[in-house]
Amino acid sequence: MKMEILDKIVKEEGIEKEELISLSLLTYLMEKKRKCMEDRLEILKRYGVASAEELENKIKEGAVKEHPAWEDLIAVENLEARIKEIEDDIRNLQRTL
Repeated sequence: MKMEILDKIVKEEGIEKEELISLSLLTYLMEKKRKCMEDRLEILKRYGVASAEELENKIKEGAVKEHPAWEDLIAVENLEARIKEIEDDIRNLQRTL
């Protein structure tokens, strides 16, 4: 079923199958990046900061409670790492298009 849909789109759009798959993957990765960025900003917004560094400083200064701020800081750092990985994947994929 999925291959039939893929073949149908390839024929209708006049595009190579590999290019369609690459473009689909690119769209998927961009959406994953957007979601990670949204999650990151949601956490930072809770503390009124714009970066992981600002959140860490607020924790160290005692401006916010350590719990759950430390856990949120770790989550932000993990999201930032994931965003970088996704950006690398996007760059590598774009080179093939």
